[in-house]
Amino acid sequence: MFSEHDGAGVASSNADAEPMTIVKPGDVPVALPASIRPPEPSAFPPVAGRRGWVATAALVLVDTLMVAASFYASWAVRYQAEIGPEIEDVNYVAFSVFAPLILVLVPVTLLLFAAGGLYRARRGTEWFDDIPSVLKNTALAAMTLYAGVALLRYPANSRLTFILAWLLAFVFIVTGRAIVQVVTSELHRRGIGVERLLVVGGNNLGRIIMQSLAARGHLGYQVVGFVDDDRLGNFGRFRHLGGLDEVERLAVDEQIDQVIVALPAASHAAILRIVDHCRQGQVSFKIVPDLYEMSLSRVDVDTVSGIPLIGLKDVSIQGWNALTKRAIDILVSGLALLVCSPLLGLIALAIRLESKGPVMYPNTRIGKSGQPFTMLKFRSMRQDADAQRVALLEKQEGDNRLFKDRKDPRRTRVGAIIPRWPTTKTGTSSGWPSRQA
Repeated sequence: MFSEHDGAGVASSNADAEPMTIVKPGDVPVALPASIRPPEPSAFPPVAGRRGWVATAALVLVDTLMVAASFYASWAVRYQAEIGPEIEDVNYVAFSVFAPLILVLVPVTLLLFAAGGLYRARRGTEWFDDIPSVLKNTALAAMTLYAGVALLRYPANSRLTFILAWLLAFVFIVTGRAIVQVVTSELHRRGIGVERLLVVGGNNLGRIIMQSLAARGHLGYQVVGFVDDDRLGNFGRFRHLGGLDEVERLAVDEQIDQVIVALPAASHAAILRIVDHCRQGQVSFKIVPDLYEMSLSRVDVDTVSGIPLIGLKDVSIQGWNALTKRAIDILVSGLALLVCSPLLGLIALAIRLESKGPVMYPNTRIGKSGQPFTMLKFRSMRQDADAQRVALLEKQEGDNRLFKDRKDPRRTRVGAIIPRWPTTKTGTSSGWPSRQA
């Protein structure tokens, strides 16, 4: 949600005493006085939170233990439980032969995780967001180790053991990281390890940020307040702590760990000034892109020579993606029908025995591109229900387009049971809509 960078645009200047020019693609150069010029990169760049190393250290420790445990478990599964082909006595390898490989597998795995960004401070992510990266890097670590073992002709060269080591390492690490996040979230809710946060900007964007962070206490952020030159009063429970020039003072007085700049994109000078204050105070800062009115899941970010280029992704499903989706839809639907066929057969039989008429009721719905299609569903009312609908509408009070009656006399006994079945997460019926009208 947040992106960290040094400022807006590309800065250039010819002399220290001369004004600096901010140039953005497509914009007219804007001259700024030297007093608000962003400083040169500090020799001590701000860290991503003073307490971030604790969470990183916990993840490294858990990953180390899980990798070692998974490697031992893979040996036990193969040689103790004898899962897989039968092991002859001459092919038995003791764990003492496998143990030295742990000293290689652990650092290789940790290095791959670090290169894959799995140790970056990312409080806004969930444990399952790392699953693809964990799966890929554990596989790469296991393959790297096996390649070295095969090349050196080391006696511990069971392929199945290394495959098990990869699968178990993936399961163990994901489980361990999930436990770490659960424990960390609980500590954050109790006020332990919380980062004090200052929001710059009292506009709609700043209020959205403050409300979002306050509502997600498990992330470990405590919103101390906000600063803004235009707004003087508090915003609900969020305190107004002063103007933009007081950021550096507040960072010390309020013991701020992180500053979030939520100013409009047009406030180039103010953003640069805040960045200057944060760097001088050695406070970590993040700048919220002024894109909150569009879905950030549709934003595509690219860079050219360090310059961010932001566009919108094509959300339409086309080509192979459409073909894959269609294949998955057919496969999952077919399996669901196969599994539920006994129950569906019993419902069809009950409908047939209770009342005359077809078991299925055709209903026209609007599909893709506004094209109508016919949907079949179990009949939950008498066969002449459509003919009685007009008479029932005359007795109803209010908007007839929203006709609904819990004691609808057209409904059969089986039809009264069908609507009680649970619905899916999308809100659509589980296959047995409750009404034909």
